[in-house]
Amino acid sequence: MTILHIDTSARLQGSVSRDLTARIVEKLGGEVIRRDLSEPLPIVHEAWVAANFTPADKRSAEQLETLAVSDKLVEELEAADTVVIGLPIYNFGVPANLKAWVDMVARAGRTFKYGENGPLGLLEGKRAIIAVASGGTAAGSDIDFATPYLRHVLGFIGIHDVTVIAADQLGSGAEAKLASLAPQIDALAA
Repeated sequence: MTILHIDTSARLQGSVSRDLTARIVEKLGGEVIRRDLSEPLPIVHEAWVAANFTPADKRSAEQLETLAVSDKLVEELEAADTVVIGLPIYNFGVPANLKAWVDMVARAGRTFKYGENGPLGLLEGKRAIIAVASGGTAAGSDIDFATPYLRHVLGFIGIHDVTVIAADQLGSGAEAKLASLAPQIDALAA
């Protein structure tokens, strides 16, 4: 099994989501592709859009360079059987670096295509595990705009088998909440 391990927390030390993803990846075992988004990714801009919508066989060297990071990120997704994503909830949503990653991997013709009934994800048969961490936002609540968004994006590109491990509302009772996740993490390897 190949695991794409993605961390998105700005905190390199003391990050709950990083700790959770490390525990999950260790429990699953297998070959690991590591992607740490603490280093900024490029954002979508006019030249990127033009390169993306130019047919692959007609792209200039400059356009190929513009899409190089995006291509690498898509290749990592394509190579993975399981994607493990650390998702700290920042101000009720996803970190900006995770949004940049989504923009780089949601590519027509690569990770989804348009059909007669609308978009169709091209990354079928993969599994995703989202390790959510939040101080006060309850995962799945009316004020959680991060978890449903990421679930939707994954489904859009064809990844429908999504499990959420939630270390939420850590502002109150963090130790007990984190300890209670051990059985859920153990069950992931079953």
